[in-house]
Amino acid sequence: MTIGSWFWRLAAAAIAALLAAGCSTSEPPDPTLTWTPERLYADARDDMEGGRWDAAIKTLEKIESRYPFGRWAQQAQIDTAYSHYRQGDRALALAATDRFLKLYPNHESLDYVYYLRGLINFNEQQGWIARLGGQDLSERDLKAARDAFDAFKQVVTRFPESRYAADSETRMKYLVNAMASGEVHIARYYFRSGAYVAAVNRAQSAIRSYPQAPAIEEALYILMVSQDRLGLPALRDDTRRVLERNFPDSPWLAGGPASDRRWWQIWR
Repeated sequence: MTIGSWFWRLAAAAIAALLAAGCSTSEPPDPTLTWTPERLYADARDDMEGGRWDAAIKTLEKIESRYPFGRWAQQAQIDTAYSHYRQGDRALALAATDRFLKLYPNHESLDYVYYLRGLINFNEQQGWIARLGGQDLSERDLKAARDAFDAFKQVVTRFPESRYAADSETRMKYLVNAMASGEVHIARYYFRSGAYVAAVNRAQSAIRSYPQAPAIEEALYILMVSQDRLGLPALRDDTRRVLERNFPDSPWLAGGPASDRRWWQIWR
C-alpha cells in the first residue's frame, strides 16, 4: 500500500465516522410538519387550557411561520400575546400586542387586543400600588398605570358596544384614583425630603390631571404647606381657600386627620 492510498483510506474512514456521529445525534423530524393549521391550533389551545404556556407558544409560533397569511396567523398572534401575559412575561406580551396592532389596525378583535394590553399593564401597576406605603416612587412606577388607562380608554371610546367595554370603564375609574394617589404619594415624599418646589409641581400635576379623584384633597393640602415652606403666603392662602371651598369639612384644614396624629407629625 502506498502512502497516498493509505492517506485517502484514513481520510475516508474519518469522514465516515463524523457522518455517523452526526446522524446519531441529529434530532428526529418534527411530527407536526404535516399537520393542518386547524390541528396545530387545537393542540395549542389544549396546552393553553392546561396552563402549558411554553408549549402553547411554540405551537402558535409554528402556525405563524407555516401559515403566515390569513386568520390562523392572526389568531396565533393574539393567543401568543395572551400566553406570554399568563406566563408573567410582560415585555413579550406587550411586544406581541404592539406587533398585532401595527399589522392589523382594523381587525375584528381589536377591542380584545386593546383590552388585553390594558390587563397586562393593569397587573403590573397592581404591584406598584402595593409599594405605595414603601420608599420613593418614580415616574416609571406610574407608567404602567397610565398605559393601562390609555388601553382601556381605547376600548371604551372606539368600541362602546364591546363585551369588554364595561369592565374597561370600571378599571379606568379605579386607575384614576390609583394614579392620583400615586402622584400625591410622590408629592408627600418630596415634601418630607424638603424638596418643596418638587412637591408643589407634583401636587399641581395631580390636581390638574385628576380633579375629581378623592386624593385631590390631600394634594391641595400638600400644595398649601409646601407654598408656606417656600415663603409664598399669597399662594398659600389662595390654595387654602380652594381647599375650604371644595372640602369644607376637610380634616387637613385643622392640621391633618384627627384620627391619625402620628401621620400628622410628618408635616410638622
